[in-house]
Amino acid sequence: MMNSLFETMPQSPAYDGQSAKLVELSNAAGMQVVFMDIGATWLSCVVPVAGEMREVLLGLSTMEDFKQHGSYLGVTVGRYANRIANSQYSWQGETYHLNGNQGTHCLHGGKDGWSHRRWDIVAQSKQKVEFSIFSADGDQGFPGNATASVTYELTDDNQVVISYKASTDKATPLNMTNHAYFNLLGAESGADILDHKLQVNADYYLPTTSEGIPLGELASVENTSFDFRTAKTVREELLADEQQKNCKGYDHSFLLDDRYLLDNSRKTGQSVAAVEAPDASLSMQVFTDKPAIQFYGGNFLEGTPNRKGSTYKQYQGLALETQFLPDSPNHADWPQESCMTLPGEEYAFTTVYKFNVLAS
Repeated sequence: MMNSLFETMPQSPAYDGQSAKLVELSNAAGMQVVFMDIGATWLSCVVPVAGEMREVLLGLSTMEDFKQHGSYLGVTVGRYANRIANSQYSWQGETYHLNGNQGTHCLHGGKDGWSHRRWDIVAQSKQKVEFSIFSADGDQGFPGNATASVTYELTDDNQVVISYKASTDKATPLNMTNHAYFNLLGAESGADILDHKLQVNADYYLPTTSEGIPLGELASVENTSFDFRTAKTVREELLADEQQKNCKGYDHSFLLDDRYLLDNSRKTGQSVAAVEAPDASLSMQVFTDKPAIQFYGGNFLEGTPNRKGSTYKQYQGLALETQFLPDSPNHADWPQESCMTLPGEEYAFTTVYKFNVLAS
């Protein structure tokens, strides 16, 4: 798959008429990951498991498929991941109107968000690559000239470390994330993720409308299908309540327990979330210093192009997107730091996906 991606993806031009540029990183354990400058996209993640090279990341192999799909596979999302209700927010008495691209709402930064742009490759080595992007004042309605970067590093113990940085000359909401979808049995295996075991260290989740817009108040996970504090399969309580039935499954944000955020978890080894393959061959831990994580079970993946010239099915991959709570610019009262980045401040966050091979 590695070599073929380098052949197939650049065959057709990207949005700007030029071919995509791809970068491969590899480590001493034999793990290989591929990234692309269009969308600063994570295209491939191959982990050696039980004698096989297992592709665990859902992805695409051609630019035509990348242009037509709407599932944000592996892209870097910005300026603002998730939804901003009615494509507007107010700050210090001024209302800002954003580009609406999901009905009346702004999703993942607008119609021409950072996930669709070409990023510059500013540094590259065997195990690290840095991408950067400039976003002008008024881009998709967001104020301020913003400069952002994302650095991917593959460590020798199978961690993909994603570091985000940004700055602006006007107060602007920033909420960058990667929209990777994982299937630890194999992205092209045909298996769904419903029997993957998931744990999320969160006491609260955010109920939403059927359009993914927060109803306003966080809710306790206690005695609900959203309680993943003890690991359980995704299937176990799938569609068990109205919140899930609204959107065909899980597509909700969880407010993470501070005890498990990155500075603390690096000392204890405890992650904010963890996933294990049904056959116990591979697990993945998520570490982050972002206050929330969106768990999406791939409820609307049906028809999304895959690498084999066919399409993915519903529930074939799951996403664990580290971020601020959705619609945070309109909810200054929520128990998290502000999602606004001010002039002179640096937006800086890190997320780690660590793959643990359990079967030899």
